[in-house]
Amino acid sequence: MEKRPLRKRRVFFYVQHLLGIGHLARASRIARALSERDFEVTMVTGGMPVPGFPGEDLKTVVLPPVTAGDKGFSGLSDGNGNPVTSAFQEHRRNLLLEALHQTEPDVVVIEAFPFGRRQMRFELLPLLDAIAAMEPRPLVATSLRDILQERIKPGRAEETVDLVRAHFDLVLVHGDPAFARIEETFPLASEIEDKVFYTGLVAPPPPASPAEKFDVLVSAGGGAVGKELIGAALGAAMLLPEGLRWCLVTGPNLPQADFDAFAAMAPNGAGLFRFRQDFASLLAGARLSVSQAGYNTVCDTLRAGCASLLIPFTAGGETEQMTRAERLEKLGLAAVLPEEGITPQELARKIEEMLSRPKPDIPPLDLDGAVKTAVILEQRLLSTKAVRPSRSA
Repeated sequence: MEKRPLRKRRVFFYVQHLLGIGHLARASRIARALSERDFEVTMVTGGMPVPGFPGEDLKTVVLPPVTAGDKGFSGLSDGNGNPVTSAFQEHRRNLLLEALHQTEPDVVVIEAFPFGRRQMRFELLPLLDAIAAMEPRPLVATSLRDILQERIKPGRAEETVDLVRAHFDLVLVHGDPAFARIEETFPLASEIEDKVFYTGLVAPPPPASPAEKFDVLVSAGGGAVGKELIGAALGAAMLLPEGLRWCLVTGPNLPQADFDAFAAMAPNGAGLFRFRQDFASLLAGARLSVSQAGYNTVCDTLRAGCASLLIPFTAGGETEQMTRAERLEKLGLAAVLPEEGITPQELARKIEEMLSRPKPDIPPLDLDGAVKTAVILEQRLLSTKAVRPSRSA
């Protein structure tokens, strides 16, 4: 009797971005690497649409979007800015569970939870219960950045450990342990160390040669919280020599009224853009990157070998970006300015100082985290014999 061929291994990848686009961008890079290793990936997204992500060649399930109610992530709003209702939550939860059962995955990857995204417990706890009831049960992994938010209420770390031990096979830490280790920002890491795997930083591949070259490349991530940075950078451009070439990337989420106001004040030599598909290559050709200290922007900058001036996002008690920025500064890879009270004058002074410095030597950090994530999942599936034969039509 002829054997049926093995079907592609299926990955169900949940990612919820609430304010910026960093979570979605990192997850998209990992999903692409999985796809290139012959996984069939279903990306489940739950935030506002972002041009270019997750990618046209990836299968997606788009849930009704939610966003952070404020910069402190204290509530959820729907795509129209209205508070999320219990009926809305139930609808999303049902769509998510339906997508899970339709996919019949071999692997489920949940981005951030249970270390973050507690706002999504209304659908993620039922998702975990549904996975536990599946036969055979898929491999379950959490996809985690290397530096975590340290503002933790009493009992949160213990709850996270309980969820990891009950439901997760792998904690994929997307970092180089030579730069940051999970126990440095998660106090109970020793209780789950048997599940922790470091993948390396999820950086893009080496960029192509830039089509344009700029002296100063300013970027504000997704743009939802980058208004002050872009405004200060435009003011700095007016104070510095006119011969400098500037590229300012506001991010897709900057309100249109703010973008129009910035465009009207931009001096000669300063190009203003919402998004640049060639951002990684532009970094390779820039003399200086000015940005927040989000995971993906830092990975892009490290890969490009570009000098970096970081203004970490700290609103609402956020600690992750400042921790990352300070570590890079100690390595001589960046300079840091505090976000609070930044002025065009202070920014101009620091940019002028940075432009006079020699190009930094980038240490050999592991930047191949997307591919290594795929390899880790592939090896774990093989070791547990989790690949199932195709079902008859």
